[in-house]
Amino acid sequence: MKPEELKAACLAFKGAEETFPFGPETSVFKVGGKMFAISALDGEPPLRVSLKCDPELAVRLRAEYPAITGGWHLNKRHWNTVVLDGSVPRRLVDEMIEDSYDLIVAQLPRRQRLALDWPGECRPEAQ
Repeated sequence: MKPEELKAACLAFKGAEETFPFGPETSVFKVGGKMFAISALDGEPPLRVSLKCDPELAVRLRAEYPAITGGWHLNKRHWNTVVLDGSVPRRLVDEMIEDSYDLIVAQLPRRQRLALDWPGECRPEAQ
């Protein structure tokens, strides 16, 4: 996965934005003001991305893929860092990005979830 592909994958979700709170070298992708992905897109190869993850799944992924480790400078219980060197299937990386986004959106206030038309939030039926 190339930096521009990673950026596009992170920004493909409604309400996602790229910010630079840690300086111009680190892209932080947020939804509702909360981060769901962090990467130095212009950093030295190989490209890496840190993603929020369900704790049980995080442990299983780390056991299966050497390129997935506990989140660098993050809570390792809830974050994984993925080295995008081709050893982790692209489809899995895309699913991990979506899962990270979903974990964050699920924690947002209902009004924000509704504004995002998030599939996990049901709108009340019109009467």
